[in-house]
Amino acid sequence: MNIDKEQFEEIVGEVIDGLPRNIQNRINNLAFFVEDFASPEQLQNASAHPDDKYSLLGIYEGHVQSRRTNVGIVMPDRITLFRVPIMQSCSNINELRVRIKNTLQHEIAHHFGSDEKGAHKAGKRGS
Repeated sequence: MNIDKEQFEEIVGEVIDGLPRNIQNRINNLAFFVEDFASPEQLQNASAHPDDKYSLLGIYEGHVQSRRTNVGIVMPDRITLFRVPIMQSCSNINELRVRIKNTLQHEIAHHFGSDEKGAHKAGKRGS
């Protein structure tokens, strides 16, 4: 499946707006981005091989909210979704919405302090 970046970002916004209020209310200092692929640095930070750019769907970059101390004004944490790998893992628009929701929930769980096992579980709740 293939849609342009603008349409993809629109779906991401709809999914974020549709997240449960208890999740939305807990998100603090977090920005969402869409890129076609992970950068080499993002792949390295995710402990992924440079050839794995098609398998990384999203990444959380920042300071885990549960371990944050009051350090004043800081740049927002980031969740970046990778459009091409997500699209290539879906065959229709409904699958795409579910994959985006699962990936967002997974990365937001990292923002809240979950390890990979907990984030994987949170991502499966969107199915």
